[in-house]
Amino acid sequence: MRGLYPALADGDAYLDGAAGTQVPVAVIEAIAAAYRAGIGNLGGAFAASGRSDAIVAAARAAVADLVGAAPEGVVFGPSATALAYRISEALSRAWTAGDDIVVSRLDHDSNVRPWIQAAGRAGVTVKWAEVDLVTGELPAAQYAELVGPRTRLVAVTAASNAIGTRPDVAAISSRAHAMGALCYVDGVHATPHLPVDVAALGADFYTTSAYKWSGPHVAAAVAAPELLETVWPDKLAPSSNAVPWRFERGTLPFADLAGLTAPPAPTTTPGPGPAATPAPAAASRRMRVLASMAAVEAHEAELFARLLGGLAELDRVTLYGKAARRAPTAFFSVAGLTPRAVAGHLAARGVNVWDGDNYAYELCTALGLEPDGGVRAGLVHYNDASDVDRLLTGLAELGR
Repeated sequence: MRGLYPALADGDAYLDGAAGTQVPVAVIEAIAAAYRAGIGNLGGAFAASGRSDAIVAAARAAVADLVGAAPEGVVFGPSATALAYRISEALSRAWTAGDDIVVSRLDHDSNVRPWIQAAGRAGVTVKWAEVDLVTGELPAAQYAELVGPRTRLVAVTAASNAIGTRPDVAAISSRAHAMGALCYVDGVHATPHLPVDVAALGADFYTTSAYKWSGPHVAAAVAAPELLETVWPDKLAPSSNAVPWRFERGTLPFADLAGLTAPPAPTTTPGPGPAATPAPAAASRRMRVLASMAAVEAHEAELFARLLGGLAELDRVTLYGKAARRAPTAFFSVAGLTPRAVAGHLAARGVNVWDGDNYAYELCTALGLEPDGGVRAGLVHYNDASDVDRLLTGLAELGR
């Protein structure tokens, strides 16, 4: 399977997947084929325009099958951050003084700052869900006090991009819905690592970025079409008023969207997501996605256990977070060294990791790690035991 990813041929251990994954040949070829065939803008009378229409429809269906949604509720954008700003601006028009929203210290700042800024413009109170800094958990019980009858929105991550914590989103969204609030779930870090069902999560909005699951640099926000019908973003006068089109500003990246539907391998799901053991060919694509992602989750869990065990044996390493449910992401520091020095040491040995706060600004502030942050090693489906061992060997050298 690793042979399907040309970038891996350089021999580096790519443990930077939490910031973006490498792309398989099938995705590269699908994007090139779209350009090669000729594409045009949407709605034209000529064949190249029709090809773009078909690409967009197929891409919506692929994302819908990945997360368990309706294709008509898939909104594309350049990034999850851009989509959060776009949707927060639209939703906040209905907020009034006396209302409140709830954000969390666990989240990537893209699911915090857009909501805080929108609340500031609307004169709305911001409430904070706090992280247990010892365990890294985001206790769902606190939402019983935080979410009340004037709460309009709860923003929460499905998995921390820094320490991996997977909160009980279903319990949080249940409380939000009981009080009449919407739940906006950042699924960017969760989607590459586990089967996703937006209905089971209770997510009114769910975001995902394709470049985190071996796709192109395209993001999507998913919601029920009937909910989108009630929301009116700023848009150009001639652009479509229809859902989901009215949320998509400007011309879509048609060739990149073609990459969303390309299978990573001939024997796996013909849609988005990493290569893994497939379900029977007769199964629906949604069922094949779920089977593929379950296999990914099991593979990554085995590697993550190896990584955590190795880190625990290194005296100078402090690991942050030990939640019961985690994405396979380790965030740590090495005594006496800056995160950049550690990352540089590892890079010289062909091990790619990130350093800094990784936009988990509130969490790193609470942990006392700003401004330098920590070191992050994120496992994805194409990693193997040799990648983990090279990281641990490189860290062990720092203790000599």
